[in-house]
Amino acid sequence: MKLDAYFSAQSEQSSKESALKDLPEWNLTDLYPAMDSPEFLEDVKLCKTEAESFENKFSGKLLENLQKNPRDLAMTIAEYEGIEERMGRVMSYAGLVYSGDTSNPENAKFYGDAQESMTSAGSHLLFFTLELNRIDDTLIAKSIEEDASLAYYEPWLSDLRKDKPFQLDDNIEQLLHEKSVTGSGAWNRLFDETMSSLRFNIGSEELPVATALNFLQSSERNKRKEAAGEVSRVLNENIRTFSLITNTLSKDKEISDRWRGFEDIADSRHLANRVEREVVDAMVEAVREAFPDLSHRYYKMKANWLGLDVMEHWDRNAPLPNDAEGLVEWSEARKTILDAYAGFSPEMAEIAEHFFDKGWIDAGTRAGKSPGAFAHPTVPSVHPYILMNYLGKPRDVMTLAHELGHGVHQVLAGGQGALMAQTPLTLAETASVFGEMLTFRSLLSKCQTQAERKIMLAQKVEDMLNTVVRQIAFYMFERKVHEARKLGELTGDDLGDLWLSIQSESLGPVFRFGDDYRPYWAYIPHFVHSPFYVYAYAFGDCLVNSLYAVYENAESGFQDKYFDLLKAGGTKHHSELLKPFGLDASDPKFWKKGLSMISGLIDELEALET
Repeated sequence: MKLDAYFSAQSEQSSKESALKDLPEWNLTDLYPAMDSPEFLEDVKLCKTEAESFENKFSGKLLENLQKNPRDLAMTIAEYEGIEERMGRVMSYAGLVYSGDTSNPENAKFYGDAQESMTSAGSHLLFFTLELNRIDDTLIAKSIEEDASLAYYEPWLSDLRKDKPFQLDDNIEQLLHEKSVTGSGAWNRLFDETMSSLRFNIGSEELPVATALNFLQSSERNKRKEAAGEVSRVLNENIRTFSLITNTLSKDKEISDRWRGFEDIADSRHLANRVEREVVDAMVEAVREAFPDLSHRYYKMKANWLGLDVMEHWDRNAPLPNDAEGLVEWSEARKTILDAYAGFSPEMAEIAEHFFDKGWIDAGTRAGKSPGAFAHPTVPSVHPYILMNYLGKPRDVMTLAHELGHGVHQVLAGGQGALMAQTPLTLAETASVFGEMLTFRSLLSKCQTQAERKIMLAQKVEDMLNTVVRQIAFYMFERKVHEARKLGELTGDDLGDLWLSIQSESLGPVFRFGDDYRPYWAYIPHFVHSPFYVYAYAFGDCLVNSLYAVYENAESGFQDKYFDLLKAGGTKHHSELLKPFGLDASDPKFWKKGLSMISGLIDELEALET
């Protein structure tokens, strides 16, 4: 190595270490002092005893109690909510400890034991919602009118009754509940522990998956190629395990859906999201029709910027040639996001600031830590926590803005209580994508040159394509997998074929997808943990694009309406929440309006070329 190259490499490494030093780790003591603390052990014990007592007191008596006094049912629901909150606290703590290091056998045992304990306790509560749904609708409605305390729970009761047509007999529901630990839960855990144990040899380093994937954003094409090949190699070595996990969970879902009477493979997700199949289908079709105008058009332009006639999959997230690709220090990322949030609402920035100041974020990368990023709401009586794998990339700043949006939303919705704070996934992505948009617009306004503006616009377009086009492509892939699985087991090659067919359609003819890209479906956790979750990202992005257009044209009052939307949690349908903004997700034009913002940014990039 020449001396100038050596010193350049040393300087780059020093800069990286400086940018990524002193990253925060979360402080979980707001949940429990320690894994073996008396407080944790006592709550585990209480969950069981309280659940057993609840079953003994109320099983088989809900109709009789309601007929006597509607307020008795309201008090029963409140007691049920309290037990659910305690169980949620236990599992939130166990899950976060496990996420911090899934390779630690003690953490895995702790999480597994907690999961078994809470599943056992939950089996004593299972009767409650099933028995509630057997009570006549007319009697429930009449009782709500008569008692204000019961009327408080009307949104929860209304949501609950949407599940009524798909309920099974009590003993079958009990069996499915108890077997979840050794069924889907076990396969989820196998995926997590397998993925976190993988190591990728890139350069002279042995890296976990999050760090290895980060090399696909390198400015040096040879580094991207090397990393892509190594990721492919390691995934291929483990493809039988990932294929077995996928086949088993897909079959497990098909059995459950068939017994419950769901017509479409994604209907159970639509029900959980409280969104109509027709609305999702309209969105998917709108995005699919827009592939040529969005991803195909953009990536053809990017290929020209990179001087390529054909792009490989490992060129997709490459930085632009003139992008300095500097590392963003944590303090700078914090200031950037909080300033952007404050420009919209000081209250929003104040809530987000708590995450930085009070130990609610785990930001650094380390061996065994869960890859990716998430915001965990825990329970309303505590606060959310955020997991990041922060590597100082501009995209990491946007990811942090995204997760902080979730966090702010979860804090504001917490006032609805344990039963009604949780927002359906389609609306849960609203605040996160809105937080990204605020951060992007703030940074864009500070661009001083045309070159800076081009880089910012391109980065945002790529983020939006990843959120909309890529996630809908994921959804299309999942649909193909689950449909094909009905006919028999799928090999790794079968899954690779389905993956490549969707990637070619969604990303466009400028890409060449070789065999080395075939196993890349295997590392995506959403396919395992939450089938068909992914369309919620596109839903949220298109919704926010439309919402932001309303904000830009609003004279006043938008912030108050927006905060009302977030505070509502899961108490209102998306149609009710969007109505104050004049938006209607059931209208196909709604989705085209959201997609037009992405198209408009690509138009602007094309104009900068002339």
